Formats: sequence, C-alpha cells, structure tokens
Amino acid sequence: MNRREFSLSTASVLAISALGLPLATPALAQAPRQFKEGKDYVRLSKPVPSDPGAGKVEVIEFFWYSCSHCNAFEPTFDAWAKGAPKNLVIRRIPVAFNASFAPQQKLYYTLEGMGKLPELHAKVFRAVHVEKLPLNKDELIFEWIGKQGVDVAKFKEVYNSFTVSNQVRKATQLQNDYQVEGVPSMGVAGRYYTDGTMAGNMDNVLRVVEQLAAQAPKS
Repeated sequence: MNRREFSLSTASVLAISALGLPLATPALAQAPRQFKEGKDYVRLSKPVPSDPGAGKVEVIEFFWYSCSHCNAFEPTFDAWAKGAPKNLVIRRIPVAFNASFAPQQKLYYTLEGMGKLPELHAKVFRAVHVEKLPLNKDELIFEWIGKQGVDVAKFKEVYNSFTVSNQVRKATQLQNDYQVEGVPSMGVAGRYYTDGTMAGNMDNVLRVVEQLAAQAPKS
C-alpha cells in the first residue's frame, strides 16, 4: 500500500495492490545475488538515529494491519525473524499515512505493552483479512479485544495512556525519517530502506536486508 492510493475511498484502498508485491514462493536459500544500491534499496540521505547495542544491527519492518500484502508477508517475516542472525535487533513499526491509521497503531503498542503481541498479533491480521472486521476505530477494537479474553478496562487504560501516545508519535516520526512510501517495507541500521517494488518481491527484500545487515558494521 502506498501513499498515492489514500486519495481513493477506504473501500477501494483495502482492495488495491500494495507496494510490497506478491510474495515469491521459493525459499530464501537460493543462489547468492549481489543487490545494488539505487535499484534494490536506497541509502538514506540523512541517517536515522539507531542504537541497538554494541555489535548489533537494527532491522525494522514497517507494516499496517489493514494492508493485504502485510498480511501475506507476516508468516514469512515471522519465520525469518525467528531464525535471523543473533546480531539483528528486529522491530515492527505500525505506520500511519493519515489519521485514520492511529487506532491500529495504538492497538499494536497496547498489545505490546500488555505482553499480548505473541498471542494476538497474528490474530489481528486474521480478524481484519479473514473475518473482515475493520478494527479501525476505538470501539471496534475494544469489542474485539473483549472477545479475546483480555481485560477490556486494563486494555483501555493502556490504549489511552501517555506511553502509547508517545510510542505512536515516535513510530510516525521514524516512518517519516525512513521516507516510507508503502508497506510492507524495511529499514536497516538507520541507513537503508527497501521494499517489494525495489527488490522485486518480499523474499528478495529479506535477502537485501541480510546483505545490508552484514555490511552495515563495515560501512
């Protein structure tokens, strides 16, 4: 999903192809390919502050729960993240291309704050894309959360907290700093950005990320 598509109606937006192109089926273990700056990824003109720790490299996935391509990419990304090199610090960042995205940003950070992401992150995608629940407004989110066995009063407290509001602000700033044009997309080491359009498909995006993460400490 890219920024230009948001001039269309909400119903149309959810049906349009995203910037992250359809996932390729082959496994990541293919013949090595050297990806090129300016074609498969870009180097940011202004580096983004990144301090993942000594010897670590930060990798960010930018996503939106209502993006069909993010939904398709999630199982692949999750499996990759679990088997990624130990020196990678991997984060998910929910984007906001306009104010209507904020409830889902708050949903993500509330689940994170309550320790519920491992249990419910994939279920949010399923609710939106399989069960066809938009989960794009506060009351719709609260109703769904109650059906997941979560304490709704506690959820609302965290959801409306300064901490979550600040996390949303920082997420949107990070999205802007990386100049995110669509999702799913990825940032590496505060210096590089790539997505499915550049790399050709999201499997290639992960290979680009691996290449950039390997060279980041030397560049």
